[in-house]
Amino acid sequence: MLLATDWKDYELIATSNGEKLERWKDIYLLRPDPQIIWNQGTLDQDPRIHAHYHRSNQGGGYWENKKKTPSSWTVQYKDLTFCIKQMGFKHTGLFPEQAVNWDYMMDKIKQCNHPVKVLNLFAYTGGASVACLKAGASVVHVDASRGMVDWCKENVKASGLEDCPIRYIVDDVVKFVKREIRRGNHYDAIIMDPPSYGRGANKEVWNIEKDLAPLLDLCVELLVPDPLFVLINSYTTGLSSKVLENLLYLTVGQKYSGKITSGEIGLPITSSKLVLPCGIYGRFESHE
Repeated sequence: MLLATDWKDYELIATSNGEKLERWKDIYLLRPDPQIIWNQGTLDQDPRIHAHYHRSNQGGGYWENKKKTPSSWTVQYKDLTFCIKQMGFKHTGLFPEQAVNWDYMMDKIKQCNHPVKVLNLFAYTGGASVACLKAGASVVHVDASRGMVDWCKENVKASGLEDCPIRYIVDDVVKFVKREIRRGNHYDAIIMDPPSYGRGANKEVWNIEKDLAPLLDLCVELLVPDPLFVLINSYTTGLSSKVLENLLYLTVGQKYSGKITSGEIGLPITSSKLVLPCGIYGRFESHE
């Protein structure tokens, strides 16, 4: 498992009974997490907590603000800056465990001896887009939600990268990829963070079990003759990292020479020796 251990503005403090206590710079949040099935005592009485997300039995939930909490604030990871907000369904707009992938992408881009063009699909608020821009790549950022694309713009600006080469696209990912193939465009690297289920900009339906493999087949056509990397992230419950590795082997690996790896990513819990698993990844990378 790859652990995001280099954070200063984020800390996973404690976990117990389906909840995690986190520090986001100087704001403390208590949020649910289905992986936490162990009991290490009660967390909701911690006096530092600014906001507690309560999940509803009917689905969704709500934030209980115990202290005055800003509507938005920033956290920094190394030279990257991100805007944090309390979103519906417990989210904050950033997955801190993804720092391990940001470091990986930045290293690959910086080591490359030519300009790098990156396509970021299901790009959310743009953590990976910001990292790639910072490393010197040009980025095409695609997400079906205009709100998430606007949030990426905030993150790019917060990191001082607004003059860097990035295109923001609000569109269904599959439709955009097909158009890029017809246009004859190619990319050195492709990143994707596909949801389990979702809807495109015009209500197109996405199902990861049915649609991920055909999307990867299409993405092969968008890669340059010697691609730098292809990275897939997933938070889909029950999906093994080996599945992502197999998909990459059957698609990208059939056309290009390189190394394919997969595994879990996670966060260390500072109050104990435990680790919280947070998702899976699959990577294809060139041999250079």
